[in-house]
Amino acid sequence: MSTVVGIHDGHNASAALLRDGRLEFAMQEERLTRVKNQGDLPRLAGRAALELANGQAASARVALNGLYMNYGQWTREAIMTDYQRAGGFASHMKQALKGTFVDKWYQRGRQRRREQQVETLGVARGRLEAVEHHLAHASAAYYTCPWPDDKVLVFTCDGSGDRLSATLSIGEKGELTRIAEVSEHASLGRFYAVITRLLGLSPLEHEYKVMGLAPYVSDGGRVISAARRFRELFAFPASALAWRCRPGVPSMYASHDFLARLIAGERFDVVAAGAQLCTEQMLTAWVRQAVRETGIHRLACAGGVFMNVKANLALLELEEVEDLYIFPSCGDESNSIGAACRLAALGGDRVEPLGGLYFGAAITDAEAEEALATAGRRHRLKTRYLADIEQWTAEQVAEGKIVARAKGPVEFGARALGNRSILARADALHAVRVINDMIKNRDFWMPFAPSVLAERAGEYYERPKPVRSPYMMLAFRSRPEARARFAAAQHPYDFTARPQEVFRGHNPDYYRLLKHYEERTGEGIVLNTSFNLHGEPIVYNARDAVDVFLRSGLNAMALGNWWVEKQ
Repeated sequence: MSTVVGIHDGHNASAALLRDGRLEFAMQEERLTRVKNQGDLPRLAGRAALELANGQAASARVALNGLYMNYGQWTREAIMTDYQRAGGFASHMKQALKGTFVDKWYQRGRQRRREQQVETLGVARGRLEAVEHHLAHASAAYYTCPWPDDKVLVFTCDGSGDRLSATLSIGEKGELTRIAEVSEHASLGRFYAVITRLLGLSPLEHEYKVMGLAPYVSDGGRVISAARRFRELFAFPASALAWRCRPGVPSMYASHDFLARLIAGERFDVVAAGAQLCTEQMLTAWVRQAVRETGIHRLACAGGVFMNVKANLALLELEEVEDLYIFPSCGDESNSIGAACRLAALGGDRVEPLGGLYFGAAITDAEAEEALATAGRRHRLKTRYLADIEQWTAEQVAEGKIVARAKGPVEFGARALGNRSILARADALHAVRVINDMIKNRDFWMPFAPSVLAERAGEYYERPKPVRSPYMMLAFRSRPEARARFAAAQHPYDFTARPQEVFRGHNPDYYRLLKHYEERTGEGIVLNTSFNLHGEPIVYNARDAVDVFLRSGLNAMALGNWWVEKQ
């Protein structure tokens, strides 16, 4: 029996477990520590993965994301400071040293410190195997894609990892052959992150807010002009499979002041829209050229830039693209899975396609009862046990209530997939303001997303290709005749939606809830947003759920099989 444990010990740390090619566990450290995007060694998630290995723990291979890792720089404050300084003399000198013997000495030191840290999990140093960062991203996308027996173009694109920011590979017969790569100096992901910082938001966290803001700009000419200026930062020959910074443009890792001068005097929304359009144009040009050069029309993608669902839609709409697969929650948090997939494949395992991404300890009714009893001694809560909580929850949502749901194991990744979600009618526009103001404290311009019965998805939005969207990694354009039926769960300006298509096999309880809702309303779609307060991780256990319930404006919650209301 083959067992591989994957460790990602950078930003948004995580751990994963593959057994005989099947993903049995994946967990972000933030869920357990309650610190958003918790970085460095995933001590709690890593130990949980090793414990699940049981008798195979002693012989398990341990895959590390990246050839080295920096520790101690992943707090929000440290990241903000790093970006603010990334434009001065010191940052320019640092970039000049990359690739030299000084850089190699630096990386060896980080390797040794990392190995010492991972050993504290009880893993012998000889069992550690590092997987190059972008190879881990590519492995996650390729080995879990729907067409592992066909030729696949595998794209990775993010801020950086092991001194690269993007790669292009061909996946065939279980092997990945890299044919192009982009230096971190010309990083599209870092460019977008610096723009995020210059707009007063948190890089490596709030890029989705820039994407959500972009559609509101009405002056298309200014957006096109801004995107053109951003595109001119990069040299991307028509016949090339990679790009670089143009002469005179600094490394994107020393670009803060340069980009600040470039956007000086421009409206914030135009900057956001220009950065978004530039990103879409760069990715579509890259994909077109890659398909033209290779003749391969199926794409598998991973890396943080592909968390941008609007850019993914632009790729899906290309005539050159026959099919598209985006690995779920494909930022660095997924590289514990990718690194494990790589070692499993090298060991002869055939990695299974992904199913439902729900892992870790499930919330039991006993745990829920205990958490509610503890809270009930300090707060007035009305609780009752229901054998069919799904039917009751569906009825309450149908009647217009906003309901938090926490049941079963937690979903992996950045997107709520029903087990730690806040639900509302998808046609109730008033729910948007209630959730924003009283519960999530979100920025007013950000849209909400829907959960939809997979078999009814085509009624609500148009899919340019026959792809599935079970993990909220793709955006689609809503059908004009159906927009009013889920007006609260799509972007209010460009009418796109980022759906979770719910399959019975992935989550039977949540599927059943939606079927009950369909029986009551005739609609197979609800608004679904993550069960957390803004800036906090998605809730994990029953105590977390009760805590957020009490600190928010929520008035109803389905916790396990317990129905909870505030008096």
